[in-house]
Amino acid sequence: MTITKSNNQSITKKFVRYVSQNVLGMIGMSLYILADTFFISESVGANGITALNIVLPIYSFIFAIGAMIGVGSAIRFSINKNKGSKSKTNYFFNALFWGTTIGLVFSLIGLFFPGQVVSIMGGDSTIVEVGRGYTMIFMSFTPFFIWNHIFNAFVLNDGSPSIAMSATLFSSLFNIVFDYVLMFPLNMGMEGAALATALSPIVGVMICFIHIFSKKNTTSLKPQKPSFKKLIYSCQVGVSSFVGQFSSGVITIVFNFLILGLTGNTGVAAYGIVANVSLVGISVFNGVSQGSQPLFSEHYGKGDKDGIKTLRLLSIITSLLFSAIMILLIFVFTDFIVGVFNSENNLLLEKYAVVGLRLYSIGFIFAGLNVIGSGIFSATNFPKWAFATSIARGFVLIILSAVVMSILFGMTGVWLAFAVAELLTLIITSVGLTKITKF
Repeated sequence: MTITKSNNQSITKKFVRYVSQNVLGMIGMSLYILADTFFISESVGANGITALNIVLPIYSFIFAIGAMIGVGSAIRFSINKNKGSKSKTNYFFNALFWGTTIGLVFSLIGLFFPGQVVSIMGGDSTIVEVGRGYTMIFMSFTPFFIWNHIFNAFVLNDGSPSIAMSATLFSSLFNIVFDYVLMFPLNMGMEGAALATALSPIVGVMICFIHIFSKKNTTSLKPQKPSFKKLIYSCQVGVSSFVGQFSSGVITIVFNFLILGLTGNTGVAAYGIVANVSLVGISVFNGVSQGSQPLFSEHYGKGDKDGIKTLRLLSIITSLLFSAIMILLIFVFTDFIVGVFNSENNLLLEKYAVVGLRLYSIGFIFAGLNVIGSGIFSATNFPKWAFATSIARGFVLIILSAVVMSILFGMTGVWLAFAVAELLTLIITSVGLTKITKF
């Protein structure tokens, strides 16, 4: 297929529409984590931030499962839809069934073993006491978090990016408003923050129903026999979304334990600030990746190699632009950002967090390209490359880098480990991106 100027302009226009709305939605979703951190710092102090950071990997794991099932199933739906296959309608209900089943397991763990969860994640007796109620509440609502990912992914892939964005933004706005209401006027503390977060995905799902009940909808909620084989088939292309979400949790676990050994709870609280700010940065790249995913799947389904090349170039340019903007903002406003979350004016906390934010943010240059590259591999049915890049950056290289760098350079090494791991992963990503048009 020969690319034309008009076709190129059409792809660019659609790319801007899908990506801009999805980036806004993902930023909105990450902002409620920042709101949690801010309100908890005001209400509970450094121990509250430490408790939140200790259980943050559980959030990441739940979101990762939802993303893997939701995005993976939606990719299969989109590819089959553009190929004209009737089997496209089978993926939505199947994703909801298995997402609910897995979610209920987490709910039971949260209801009966919340203290043990906080303890296993590295919390001492003080942090367990602070975080027990928070953990019990948010884990009890796990099915709704997974549903939110599934509904959002299908609505986006079914041609309604505006509704998908609205669902994410309004659920995040609900969370931020009720964070304040429940924690301060109603004086519910950590439990109030957890309840606001737990209820927010229900808002997102309700907004997604606007598309599900519209004439534009081509998905189906009709009950069908659940297929584990179809779940695995979907998860093969959804694995990069899983690792993309869960990698932040793995990084947090590894860094928490390393920092506890180097500086104690104050260092972990400082990393809590760094980790939460970095989540906003990564959410931008996830927004570009997930926003462009339906377009890559569409052109892959049609066999349009030139269209994929155009989308690849647009994605890389967008990633580098966002990286530069975010690093600049962090370096200019570091003191202000740290101050927002340091209500106790802890000088040691401030010292760790200021240095940490600046060194950690350097990794955004490489992380953006890796997140987007991994998403492209999944969207164009290259699951092996998606798996390789995701595992490298989310598990293998980040763990090795963190351990080795912390031994060699202490806390400075911990902060730089993220950039080192992402740079090494970029070698794999670069090789894979040269192969995606050879199908």
